[in-house]
Amino acid sequence: MSRRSSKTIVVKVGSTTLTREDGVLDETFIDDLVGQLCDLRDSGHPVVLVTSGAIRSGMAWLALGETRTVPEKQAAAAVGQSLLMQTYGDAFARRNVKVAQVLLTRDDISQRRRFLNARNTLAQLSRWDVVPIVNENDTVVVEEIRFGDNDTLAARAAILVGADLLVLLSDVEGLYLPEADDPVRIVKAITPAVRSAARRSGTAAGTGGMITKLEAADIATQSGVSMVIARGRRPGVLRDIAAGKLVGTLFPAEHQLTSRKRWIAFGPQIRGKVQVNEGCRTSLTKRGRSLLPVGMTAVHGRFSRGDLVAIVDEQGNEFARGLVNYTSAEAQRLVGRRSNEIAAELGSKDFDEVIHRDNLVISDAGRE
Repeated sequence: MSRRSSKTIVVKVGSTTLTREDGVLDETFIDDLVGQLCDLRDSGHPVVLVTSGAIRSGMAWLALGETRTVPEKQAAAAVGQSLLMQTYGDAFARRNVKVAQVLLTRDDISQRRRFLNARNTLAQLSRWDVVPIVNENDTVVVEEIRFGDNDTLAARAAILVGADLLVLLSDVEGLYLPEADDPVRIVKAITPAVRSAARRSGTAAGTGGMITKLEAADIATQSGVSMVIARGRRPGVLRDIAAGKLVGTLFPAEHQLTSRKRWIAFGPQIRGKVQVNEGCRTSLTKRGRSLLPVGMTAVHGRFSRGDLVAIVDEQGNEFARGLVNYTSAEAQRLVGRRSNEIAAELGSKDFDEVIHRDNLVISDAGRE
């Protein structure tokens, strides 16, 4: 089977699944996990591993308590990263497979050039038949640039590599609704009831919980990537999922965005908001038009040309986002004006559109 024509699978494993109760890495489990990843690889599926566990395993190795300052956690992550890579590297080496460590921050995704550089690196590793092991760069991140959880990181990694399937291996069987004995098998839409159920889930050791898994599902499915939540210690879990068995909870992919629009939708941080009238909303969502200044009613926040802004309706609900052609100060002056008035208002005109349709993504809320 040709790997180029096979489904690329991103697998994320959580801290509580990777480690024992005392926080020490479970080498027996990791060896089995690596064996399953190599089976997928040998059957033709390019694989990417997104791993948690750096902070937890580092703190356990240093015999530290659970409550620590941010610098201590970052230092523990530096220790834990080396432990993780040594353990993974040894397990893959026993199967004659080479691995590479890839550490990412939000800036690596939000800045287009760095996004493309990261994507090119991962593509080259695939051509060399090297398995990437991805983690957030916990040793340097601060709140402004951290992903916040590896579920979201995994979803963005799936976008980076153009994956077909994202598997989140957790310590639960899947998503449970209230008073249900079995997990939901297929979630076609993330409804308020589904989100409410997720808020009541989670574990103490991980930074995520079920709510972050739903956020990952939003990112993945809207980008054309199906996602599965499953219990990581279920025997043969990855083999069964790759074979098409209904394991855990499946979130089927909704639609396919281009690579650029995937990045626009889920890469950069939002720098401001542009409010539009109902006619403009309809023009954007139903007719696929560009955002013209005549449809704007207000501008919020401070942003520069090329920044990502949210587009909100008259009630303030976001229904789209896009890369803006004008600064916030310029956009404020253009509110309600026609495109042929831009030059007179600003002294020059570089664009007819505030946001061109090629740089604009409609959210699920906007399609309803």
